[in-house]
Amino acid sequence: MARIPSSYEIIGSREKAVAIVEIQEDLQKKEKEIASQILARHKNVKSVLKKVSERKGVYRKRNYKLLTGNQNTEVIHKEHYCKFKLDPKLVYFSPREGTERLRIADRVKPKETVMLMFAGIGAYAIIIAKKQSRVDKIVSVEINPFAYEYMKENIRINKLGGKILPILGDVKLKCKDWYGKCDRVIMPLPHDAWKFLDLAFKCLKSHGAIHMYIIEKEESIEKKVKAIINKFSNKIKYKIRKVLPYAPRTYKYCVDIKL
Repeated sequence: MARIPSSYEIIGSREKAVAIVEIQEDLQKKEKEIASQILARHKNVKSVLKKVSERKGVYRKRNYKLLTGNQNTEVIHKEHYCKFKLDPKLVYFSPREGTERLRIADRVKPKETVMLMFAGIGAYAIIIAKKQSRVDKIVSVEINPFAYEYMKENIRINKLGGKILPILGDVKLKCKDWYGKCDRVIMPLPHDAWKFLDLAFKCLKSHGAIHMYIIEKEESIEKKVKAIINKFSNKIKYKIRKVLPYAPRTYKYCVDIKL
């Protein structure tokens, strides 16, 4: 019997879910057997997808191979009393980040205007709006048209139309309308968010907070973040927090910046 990889993601609900697995080279010939074992272990899993590429392009999409099960991989994922409709083949979403989404939502105060860059299917925005019902507005910008359509649907499903403003487009163009109007900026694009930090500062009022995500090796994270922040000012206060493991000695971090 083939050895099932110790870690794989399950996205969806008790009614229907998709498993996403990464199979090492020495197990490639047994991928079908592994997929069948996953289906047998999780009765709610209807499809098993194998990762066949890294995330790439502005849409942050990954290529997958369907190993077994239903070709229709659209699911509704439930998290913190919210529902997210999505197809992992078309959009980026990770259930492993649920705790971090809730942590950010707990930081948001009543009457804040929040800028959510790289909003994806709207998961951060929806958790925030549910957790902080007195938030003024969450401006959610996403460039992937599939993710944008799912975001609009998720806003409708969760009945949050009055709180979340979905915007399709490039943050370089769409954020200009919100310069100087935001109390908080969230940047959940860990490989490239730091390249847009100047936009985040421009979106803030005279004071506020930025949550910037970054992937970096453990031994170099302090130096990397200091160099990024010092391009703007060496007086900016910030804290670095480890979020999730990404690779050996490499992690996803959140840099909480205060003005």
